[in-house]
Amino acid sequence: MSKAVLTISSKNYSSWSLRGWLLVKFAGLDFEERIVPPDDPAVRAEILLLSSSILVPSLTHKDITVWDTLAIAEYLNETQKKAKLLPSDPSARAHCRSICGEMHSGFTALRSALPMNLKAYFPGFKVWNRALADIARVTTIWRDCLDRYGGPFLFGARTIADAMYAPVATRFVTYDVKLDPVSAAYRDHIMALPEMVEWIAAAKLEPDEIEELEAEF
Repeated sequence: MSKAVLTISSKNYSSWSLRGWLLVKFAGLDFEERIVPPDDPAVRAEILLLSSSILVPSLTHKDITVWDTLAIAEYLNETQKKAKLLPSDPSARAHCRSICGEMHSGFTALRSALPMNLKAYFPGFKVWNRALADIARVTTIWRDCLDRYGGPFLFGARTIADAMYAPVATRFVTYDVKLDPVSAAYRDHIMALPEMVEWIAAAKLEPDEIEELEAEF
């Protein structure tokens, strides 16, 4: 049987590609990567938040193609049951879906003010007020989940939620965002995952640059 294929774009800039890739990794699915270069117009628009692209991430598995990160997450949860990508408890499962949906559709100020850029580091970066409100909401979610479910992941064991919030952890590192101790510990835990180490190492080897995302603002 042929491997599944995950289509992604820039590992340095594309937060949605990272989410999709982590989900497939967490699911334990054997797959190969297909990379669409960042200079592709549709991919460029998606990375620059100018449009929502269905190109990345996209998963093809057993003649089924599914795109959109949450759709990929639900598909993997259905087909790779041993991975337990959602909590078994109905209440926790509903909570997990809710915070994943919130990340999927919200936090637009954080996305635009702190674009994902794994090769960059901006110490002392000044974050504008609307993004600060998003950061406060993210860390509230993190603290609440870690307190309620005991850590070290948001729902105790690793779930879809950790993949959805992982790119935010990278943004907090890139832009030197000061966090409370609990949130900082979770950020560090996510950044130290072998999957994250692998992704970041590959991102730093990318030769392509998108000038609009290299600007300090």
